[in-house]
Amino acid sequence: MDLFLTIIYALLSIAGIILACEAFVNSIEWVGKKLNLSEGAVGSVLAAVGTALPETIIPIIAIVGAWRSGSLTGTDIGIGAIVGAPFMLSTLAMFVIGTAVIVFVRQGRRTEQMTVDAGVMLRDLRFFIITFSSAILASFIPSHGIKVAGGFVLLALYGWYVFETLKHPGELGEDLAPLYFARREEAPGLPIVMAQVVAALIGIVVGAHFFIHQVEHLAAEFGLPALILSLIITPIATELPEKFNSVLWVRVKKDTLALGNVTGAMVFQSCIPPAVGLWMTPWTLDATSLFSAALAVASASLIWLQLKRTGTLNPFILLAGGAFYLVFLIGVFGFKIGI
Repeated sequence: MDLFLTIIYALLSIAGIILACEAFVNSIEWVGKKLNLSEGAVGSVLAAVGTALPETIIPIIAIVGAWRSGSLTGTDIGIGAIVGAPFMLSTLAMFVIGTAVIVFVRQGRRTEQMTVDAGVMLRDLRFFIITFSSAILASFIPSHGIKVAGGFVLLALYGWYVFETLKHPGELGEDLAPLYFARREEAPGLPIVMAQVVAALIGIVVGAHFFIHQVEHLAAEFGLPALILSLIITPIATELPEKFNSVLWVRVKKDTLALGNVTGAMVFQSCIPPAVGLWMTPWTLDATSLFSAALAVASASLIWLQLKRTGTLNPFILLAGGAFYLVFLIGVFGFKIGI
């Protein structure tokens, strides 16, 4: 009965996350409209940072708690979650987007060709490859002082990325759905728009945390180790917002928003959480973490090369992310890397 209830609660929390994501997508587009931002800026910064909150909060809480108590387990879970989030985004999230596009094409909802801002995507992926690779390589530096300095460098790089993204003005278009909190208003004010953004983010965070608790119970029931929980289960739970938001956007052919939501979160996750890890942990990665990080960079590089070579993107190249994720699962469960 306990296992059955845990599954029911997990499904209910997923439903709550989906509803909150619907409200967030709706409101964040209105924020971009009010601030005269481009789709790239809304997807890569506003939407990405907002929906990255759950998977950012969890490792930081784990690391801070471990730092106060001296718990090695908490530190390991925090580091695993920090490395696991970019891995999930660059592999599984891309696979989900590619699959969603193909499904919607089969349903006649959209065309197969993805309309993306190649410049935005190339910038996001380039930043991610450089910053995430640098964060991973920092684990081989013996000096903790240099690692701390590296954390500040990552912070500065993210600030530069935000500046580069927001300095280009643009428009989202006129086909915005009515704001849920003000359905009868054609031009709702910024305060009511922001109220919906905040309410949606609270719903996302609460839903993700509730789901994680249920997943932890399931992991305990099936005897999964903490490493698997931190690298696989927790990131899957906390990456749900990016996946759902992006699926909603590709359904209506807003591909730059859909992909920018994920690639922007990848940049954020490769800078801010690793900076905390560099400041507050020994930042020593095991073989499994290094393996997942290498696959994340490889998956992102493959998409970057396609965009660089052709200037376009198709859903099938995104499906390759699923292959990288499968390789990781085979490595962990088949060959027991790092376990």
